[in-house]
Amino acid sequence: MKRPRSLAQPSNNLYGLFRSFRENNPIDHIPLPNLPSSNFVHGSRRHRKNAASDAALTSFIEVDPSSHFPIQNLPFGVFKPKPASKARPGVAIGDYVLDLSAIAAAGLFNGPILRNSDCFFQPNLNKFLALGRPAWKEARATLQKLLSSTEPTLRDNQSLKQESLIPLSEVEMLLPVAIGDFTDFYSSMDHVHDCRAKISYKAGQAIPLNWLDLPIAYHGRASSIVISGTDITRPRSIREVSLETFLRPRKPPGGLLYFGPATKLDFELKMAAVVGPGNELGNPVDVNEAADHIFGLVLMNGWIARDIQAKEFIPSVPFLGKSFGTTISPWIVTLDALEPFSCDPPKKHPHLLPYVAENISESYDITLEVRIKPAGERRSSVVTKSNFNHLIWTLPQQLAHLTINGCNLRPGDLFGTGTISGPEPESYGSLLELTWDKPLSLNGVTREFLEDGDEVIITGFSKGNGYKVGFGKCSGKILPPP
Repeated sequence: MKRPRSLAQPSNNLYGLFRSFRENNPIDHIPLPNLPSSNFVHGSRRHRKNAASDAALTSFIEVDPSSHFPIQNLPFGVFKPKPASKARPGVAIGDYVLDLSAIAAAGLFNGPILRNSDCFFQPNLNKFLALGRPAWKEARATLQKLLSSTEPTLRDNQSLKQESLIPLSEVEMLLPVAIGDFTDFYSSMDHVHDCRAKISYKAGQAIPLNWLDLPIAYHGRASSIVISGTDITRPRSIREVSLETFLRPRKPPGGLLYFGPATKLDFELKMAAVVGPGNELGNPVDVNEAADHIFGLVLMNGWIARDIQAKEFIPSVPFLGKSFGTTISPWIVTLDALEPFSCDPPKKHPHLLPYVAENISESYDITLEVRIKPAGERRSSVVTKSNFNHLIWTLPQQLAHLTINGCNLRPGDLFGTGTISGPEPESYGSLLELTWDKPLSLNGVTREFLEDGDEVIITGFSKGNGYKVGFGKCSGKILPPP
């Protein structure tokens, strides 16, 4: 059941219509003036492409049905077999990582693009990503064949198996790419509605009109993006003594200021796209070609200090309230692996500007879950169950908008989806939304915001016929400031 929102009464305008819709029409449609009634609804599931053939694939490596890493997935990452080892690329298969440098050294990447490439002898995936989709498809086809149950080349080569297949439990995972730039979008209408309604100065202003016209984003810090399992230190900065002026403002914020540790530390459930081939400065990417510039997706936690954000949010954009840390999962799941789970995105305004008007618009059915393990507790509790397909703006639209002014992208750049919230309380993607009415109860422990020692664990997967294409986990624990 949807929670009641203690907001201003809907007015006879677009904002009011959106608010009325979210309160009274959880599914199907919203009648908007001068717009078809099918707009701003979640799309129906599209036919899953190649689902039957994918399900038939099996590997000579035993993979549990609950594993995120079957032969249908083969996500790419970077790892060290031992602490003193050099970093090298790999793919996950079941409980193992396949060392791509060993496979390349054995001459098994023998297709026309990768035969003479040294991309799998690099300490990150940037050089491989720069080769583009034909190389990615060639690598995926080669690896699926090598790992299949019917192919003897690797299966029957005991020395190469021992050299190239390493238990995941024994390796150290690293950031998969050297991230040059990071942009974070704001693409979930439910999250926009929830947060804007809480922090806007103007009563009734929940959905900003410009959000309906273009993908809103801000430029973040690439330097503070860390791999899953990295501790996050509680940030310090200037904040208001009370968050009340931020969350329920009806007058300009002011009053007593405080410098010290943030007390309103929050998570934000996100995903992020990893850029493949870039574009030249001054040459935007066509929205209908943008998918060829996207290698794949990772899970993301956009940590945020709400009380620091409160002081800098108006009239600025996120800065110190977010730049202290962003966590991503180590395995990049390719768009090719996600293709069987494509679906229609929520429909948008029918009169989009041409540069974001796609010929074919696709989202993905990815189930997402957030758990919190409170400090000192042995068990974690589920706090959020959401889905990637709640996002209004698609990945190609985000990338096309990112480059429309001529901005150049480079291999390994990252752009986040923004917080992924759905229309129901259990699908809210942040504590700001989840605890607006009352604190959460986590196995008897209450939380409004994160405490020192709390751990946040994000997982995600798409479910096939007898298998999962998953992302592993994206986790981080809060440490006190020094």
